[in-house]
Amino acid sequence: MNRPLPFDPIARAAQLWEDRIGPSTTMAAVTGLMRVQQIVQSAVDTALKPHGLTFARFEALVLLTFARSSSLPMRVMGERLQLHPTSVTNIVDRLEKDGLVKRLPHPTDRRTTLVEITEEGRARQERATRAVNAIDFGLTGLTTRQTEQLTDLLTRVRKSAGDFTDDAGEG
Repeated sequence: MNRPLPFDPIARAAQLWEDRIGPSTTMAAVTGLMRVQQIVQSAVDTALKPHGLTFARFEALVLLTFARSSSLPMRVMGERLQLHPTSVTNIVDRLEKDGLVKRLPHPTDRRTTLVEITEEGRARQERATRAVNAIDFGLTGLTTRQTEQLTDLLTRVRKSAGDFTDDAGEG
């Protein structure tokens, strides 16, 4: 990690933006959000690396543990993870290669492939979950209430962008 700067570069950029271009509120928020994403991604990647997982593969394992039967159709996985089918295939390929999931034929639909988490997949997911929980997913410096407020605000942006239509998800 680099040494901390003696000033906030985003605040400095916002002031310059304000002086030279115009209102900087949105620019500063988005720039800060992008920087926080880098910080969180780095922390999560570091926590998951010893477990041989990326965040995408970790999310897939967690999703499968949430499923009643510990399995889901690949299409449903893509919808829930908000990923393109090719990305889901790549994630499942890697998890299967590592023995963490297995593909099964759907019992009633020959065109559908189910993905089921294995016992090793469940054990790896549990260890990885402990690792990311131990670092609060890299989101540090906020109180529980502030984290809830952040989640509410981000949910509003996601809904506005068309991620979902369910009003129950808004705070």
